[in-house]
Amino acid sequence: MAKKLTPKKFAEVSAGVRLSSHERICAIRHKHILENIQELNKEVKSLRNDVSTGKGMVKVLVFLGTAAAACLGYFNWR
Repeated sequence: MAKKLTPKKFAEVSAGVRLSSHERICAIRHKHILENIQELNKEVKSLRNDVSTGKGMVKVLVFLGTAAAACLGYFNWR
């Protein structure tokens, strides 16, 4: 024979089902957020490497420009 649920018990059971489905949805959302954050961290590291490479290139170009200007200045005075 089937057990009859009182309205209070039915409300508790249905609230538990709704809560567990909500927790499952939130867990999926948190997982996606964590994956996106990890991907963004990888992109930031890549960009940081690109910027540091760019800074090094600028230093080399400034040095070469200074050397070229010095050579031109030396030969123009002579």
